Amino acid sequence: MSLATVVRKQPETTEYTKHDLLFKDLIQTFFQEFIDVFFPDVHRHIDYHAAKLLSEEVHTDLHEGKTRRLDIVVETKLKGEDSVIIVHVEPQSYAQSDFHERMFHYYSLLYNKYCKPIVPIAVFRYDEKRYEQDTFTIAFPFFHVLTFNFLKLELRKKNWRDYITSDNPAAAALLSKMGYTDNERVEVKKEFLRMLMRMQLNPAKEKMIYGFFESYLKLNEKEEEKLREEIGKTKDGEKIMEYTISYEEKGKQEARQEVAVEMLEKGVSIDFIAEVTHLEKEEIERLKKTL
Repeated sequence: MSLATVVRKQPETTEYTKHDLLFKDLIQTFFQEFIDVFFPDVHRHIDYHAAKLLSEEVHTDLHEGKTRRLDIVVETKLKGEDSVIIVHVEPQSYAQSDFHERMFHYYSLLYNKYCKPIVPIAVFRYDEKRYEQDTFTIAFPFFHVLTFNFLKLELRKKNWRDYITSDNPAAAALLSKMGYTDNERVEVKKEFLRMLMRMQLNPAKEKMIYGFFESYLKLNEKEEEKLREEIGKTKDGEKIMEYTISYEEKGKQEARQEVAVEMLEKGVSIDFIAEVTHLEKEEIERLKKTL
């Protein structure tokens, strides 16, 4: 039995593409955790040990004469069954009155390709709080053809406090898109740091989670100062501060390395790069060998 997970790209603009890639990478990397925390009924039926990432698939949109590239396709099995099932995950970044119809259209494309049962899921990630339809109906006064239903996750309607006691990396990242007020921004960041410290992820995953969070909830200088004060009042404040400082230093180091690489590519001397970036010459030499 196979399970395919699909995340479609939004309109091809730099901003949309940036956020599409953030969500794509998050869901792809933490697919099991994402389903577990937000769709537990689906989660308990999936055998993740059999999951594997497949190559991208392309569907032709016959109605619009366009193609649809499916960013994430994961194949796996359902527990104790042999029939194939597909799970379609569709992140939506903006309000759209006919979105429910578009979900049905994607469902049709997937069903036409695989001819297998499909579990459609929509993830609404925009800031606006509005009711989103989760059904699409085709009916006549004399005959009901069908009612199409899909699962939905409306992030802004989620209470971020409900997730801070978990050690789920998908939940930690998506705190930044949940329903908090401006006055809660500092507290959300504080709880995010506590979650991140508890999870002890490998550096690559930690960087992804931190980068995702900062893309949607980045504190200003005054808020950062208040954050440090709030952290200092907690019993684990010292550890969180050490962790935060360590992470910030890593970020600064990576930024200096990126600048050094750009300068090396332009033929700038190693002595000048060292003077500007404050990196050791040996490290700059190492970076040069990677070009």
